[in-house]
Amino acid sequence: MTAIFEVPIQSETLSPDELGEISGCARKSDQVDWLTSNRWVFFKNRAGTPVVGRLYARMRLAGINPSTLAGAADGWQLDVSKVR
Repeated sequence: MTAIFEVPIQSETLSPDELGEISGCARKSDQVDWLTSNRWVFFKNRAGTPVVGRLYARMRLAGINPSTLAGAADGWQLDVSKVR
């Protein structure tokens, strides 16, 4: 039962090494260019480093477009009309 507590918790964002592995680019500016050209959602921090969420990256790498899941007017909605 202690093994579950020994698993390290990863950051909510990708590390620079992980982003470099995905993009194939080591420089920040090249990573930004790659993310932009492949239409990934990212933010730049004050140092200009691109920041990508880990869950977002996992979904994109699995072939799921996260923008179709949330906030889309034609997307699914939970129907709770029959819940008592």
